[in-house]
Amino acid sequence: MIVVNGLEKVIDVLGSEARDKFLKLIEWFKGVGGPVIVAFSGGVDSSVVLAGAVLALGNSNVIAVTAVSPTYPEEDIEWAKRIANILNVRHIFVESKEFQDLNFIANPPNRCYFCKKSLSRELKEIAKKFNAKTIVDGTNVSDLTDYRPGYTAFKEEGIRSPLIEIGLAKEEVRVLAKALSLPNWNKPPMACLASRIPYGEPISIERLRRIAEAEKIVKRLTGASLVRVRDHGHIARIEIERSERRKFFDENIMDRVAQELKKLGYKYITLDLYGYRSGSLNELLIQR
Repeated sequence: MIVVNGLEKVIDVLGSEARDKFLKLIEWFKGVGGPVIVAFSGGVDSSVVLAGAVLALGNSNVIAVTAVSPTYPEEDIEWAKRIANILNVRHIFVESKEFQDLNFIANPPNRCYFCKKSLSRELKEIAKKFNAKTIVDGTNVSDLTDYRPGYTAFKEEGIRSPLIEIGLAKEEVRVLAKALSLPNWNKPPMACLASRIPYGEPISIERLRRIAEAEKIVKRLTGASLVRVRDHGHIARIEIERSERRKFFDENIMDRVAQELKKLGYKYITLDLYGYRSGSLNELLIQR
């Protein structure tokens, strides 16, 4: 197997298709050359991209850049630190400036477009500093099945997505991450906290903090690995993985979750019976 700790290039555990795609990723980075800036969230997708860049170009030619913002849970920042340390790459944190943009705060359906435009400017400034001609992110083929205005913004700014260009889907990325011994290979999907607020309702730092705290509480009390608390003003609509819904089937747990979330200001605490699905608030866009 490929052991990232030590960068030993052993690919025996990969099937032929996964091996071929991983080697394509390595060749992709060799083709663009370094230095390379990686927009690095700490999730499995950008971790595989970062690992591929390191294996292809060496640690000194790769810079991981992580945005710090009220829209990102603290847990995600810690994962980014951990993976960057494992890969032994230069890791830069930038304060994202989306809250300086009234378009973002207004929370239109293309909210992510304005956020990624802002981040693109930060990434380009860092690229100039390190004389890097290529900036990449971790968007994969599976992401394109959902509404992704942020991806459009990155494309417009010339930021490339090697996983898409090679044709890697989410499950294939996880296979590679496991073979690379990345500890986040089976980590639940990540998403910014603003994705919990219905479009058209203004985004505030206070509301994001309430959402983050609510999700911590639900995880702690239920043991669920994937939690989204969709914030509908007075209503907290909880989504958890469909296979984990049974963790709520206990009156004591339901009471404790309701009590704790009411302390945060929610009046009504609900469990979405359908369970978690990525971008569930986008379902309203489809109906329009």
